[in-house]
This record gives sequence, structure tokens and C-alpha cells, in this order.
Amino acid sequence: MPEGLLERLDKGPLICAEGYLFEAERRGYLSAGEFVPQIALEHPEVLAQIHRDFRHAGSDVIQAFTYNGHREKMRVIGKEDLLEPLNRNALKIAKSVATEPMDGLPDALIAGNISNTNIWDPDDPEACAEARRMFDEMAGWAADEGADFIIGETFYWAAEAEAALAAIRSVGLPAVMMLAPMANDAMQEGTSVAECSRRLEAQGAAVVGMNCFRGPQTMWPLLSEVRAAVSCPVAALPVPYRTTAEQPTFFNLNDHGNCQCPAPHGRTFPTALDPLYCNRYEIRAFAERCLAAEINFLGVCCGASPVHIREIAEACGRIPPAARYRERMENHFMYGSNERIPGAYKALGDRA
Repeated sequence: MPEGLLERLDKGPLICAEGYLFEAERRGYLSAGEFVPQIALEHPEVLAQIHRDFRHAGSDVIQAFTYNGHREKMRVIGKEDLLEPLNRNALKIAKSVATEPMDGLPDALIAGNISNTNIWDPDDPEACAEARRMFDEMAGWAADEGADFIIGETFYWAAEAEAALAAIRSVGLPAVMMLAPMANDAMQEGTSVAECSRRLEAQGAAVVGMNCFRGPQTMWPLLSEVRAAVSCPVAALPVPYRTTAEQPTFFNLNDHGNCQCPAPHGRTFPTALDPLYCNRYEIRAFAERCLAAEINFLGVCCGASPVHIREIAEACGRIPPAARYRERMENHFMYGSNERIPGAYKALGDRA
């Protein structure tokens, strides 16, 4: 039998690329704000290439792009009839890329995905029941289509995360559960992220951790508390943006202190975050910090590009196919050390 999630984690770090929402939007195949992954039906070849690019960069996991592909979101855009075809097609695309030959790489693991529903309300039992039904159907489709495990992610309600975990466990697949607290640094019920993670582990999660909303700087303090609270593997998938103690999530980031943003909607999130991007070396440093703390399910969430995944892979001691194309500044026409570069051009580099 092929090695599964825990077998691979037993051998070392596991890299999981995410960030498909922003990457598909940047390529012109998804509407920001709405963030519904219709690309799985409308442009499956583009989605397959996104998966392929991240695998080439070092991702060990191909995660089906079903984030926001749940019944409530499909109702919002008036396309509920496309719900099951979207989910199944996304899973089929993930499976096809995970198993296609690529530079001698082993097959990637296939992850199903369920996420925050944005309708969870502890004061509305019917809303909670509807969210549970949504989790059940999506987990069922992931199991039907051959997922190796399911990622439940971006939960800011502890009880919603527990409901998602129950749905994943009911189909017999390992669960990776990731939390995304808002700016108050805790789950919406007031439970700490560490305590919620501890409960999820006790309820059968194979991996617990955090994803999205927070960049490396503001994810780390909470993540380190999670690592201390649990004994299972821990996941760390930040967004690649420079969130701060004053602005701990990317939802309210100012553009270098300037509250005025030229975006039509008046804020940097989600389409004017570009000046606040972490560079690749910052992402690598975060990965190295995680590895030193024995946090070994690693990736990058919304805003990720393949180069970030390559940096994580190399931090893990890997040589992914994309490593062939890492920078070679020694051959740059002004800043290089290559003997063929004329001295006059090197001098230009000092003045440019």
C-alpha cells in the first residue's frame, strides 16, 4: 500500500501547497471577494496547471480546490445545481495531477477540503445543522473520489471545527484541522487556539494547526502555543503578507501605514495587498523556525506562489524540480561575478 499521511509525517516534514483562491484570481479565472472555485468546471486545464506548478515546486500534497465550494456559497451566487459536479471535478483534477509522472517524484497525496461556512451561529441551531449537512456531503464526495485525507480549515468558531472533524471522521479518513482566529487571538467562543487544538486532537484529528488570515509574524505566537499543547503533528500555513501586532490579520492591513487605499472597495484586502507581500526568504525563515520547533506540516495559504513552496522544500532539505531554476545572481549583467561580465557594467550596478 502507498504511504499515507501519518507514514509520510513519520519520515519527516510534509509540504502542502494552498493559496489557490488568490492564484486563480491573479491568473484571471476567479472573482475576488466572491471567491467561488468555478475554475474546476469552467477551466479545469488551468486548475490542473496550478496544481502542477505547486507540485513542481515541492508540494507533497495536491489539495482539491473546493474551498468555498460548499452549498451556502453556491446559493449566494445562484448556482447550487453545480455544487456536486464542482466538488467531484475538483477532486478528479487533484487526483490526476497527483499521480502523473513528474521528474521522478513519488505520487503526491490527495487531500479533500472542507472549510468555514460563514453561517455558523451558536444562537441558531438550524444554521449549525445546515453547516453540518454541508460538511457531511463534502466529506462524502472526497471519500468517494479517493482522497487520502481531508483538510478542514480556516475555522474561527471552535464548535464549527469540531463539527467538521466529526464529518471527516465519519467517512474514515484522517483529518488535518486548521484554525484561523480573527484579530482577537482566540476562537469566537473565547476558547484559546491552543485549547481548541487540544480538543481537536482528543477528538481524533491526525494533525492540528493554523492556516490563513495571519502572516508569519502574527501566526507564530499562537502556533507555538499550539505546539506546546498537543502531541500530534502540527500544521503551519500562513498567508505571505506582513501582518503586525497592530493589524494581526490581512483583512485590515494598511498600505505601509496609509489608510487610504486606491482599491474601489477602499481597503487593501484582497486585491491591493501587493506592497505588503512577504518575500521568499521570509517564508523560508518561517519554515526553518517551524522545523526547529518540530512543526512539520508546512505550506502557505492565500497569496502563495510556487516560489514560496520551493523555499519551504529547500528549507526541508529537498531538491524539488523547480530548484533547477533558483536564482543565479553570479550571471546577472550588473551584479554577477562571472568573468565574462565587463567591469564597466558592474560599475553601472553600483550607480543604478
